[in-house]
Amino acid sequence: MKKIIFILIAALSITVAKAQTIQSGNYNTTGYITSDGTIQNSSYITMGYITSEGTIQNSSYVTIGYLKDDGTVQNSNYVNIGYIKDDGTVQNSNYVIIGYIKDDGTVQDSNYINIGSASDVKKEWAAVLFFFFKFD
Repeated sequence: MKKIIFILIAALSITVAKAQTIQSGNYNTTGYITSDGTIQNSSYITMGYITSEGTIQNSSYVTIGYLKDDGTVQNSNYVNIGYIKDDGTVQNSNYVIIGYIKDDGTVQDSNYINIGSASDVKKEWAAVLFFFFKFD
């Protein structure tokens, strides 16, 4: 029994160690995203997933959207809801700029006001978290 508990704690520690912190504009931790795309809230409760194929799922593995290779973000019905440009510009479905993801992980709204940070997180994943993924 002790061995099983040790293995579970070790596995959790490795998962947490690989998680990147997502912070609000006030530097409060709002969540985490692991290297495998697991999205967690600040209490480490799994809120969803971004798969390596770009499927965005809720905590029950129900598909809620898609992140295409070209930066297009679609809802579960394949309707375009936004775009993430290579330079980190985030646009809504009407191509109106709604924010920016900087190379250092800083997330800004359309007025260049810092609304958070997601260091060492793929720009596309950060954009999905801040602009398209809603924590329930």
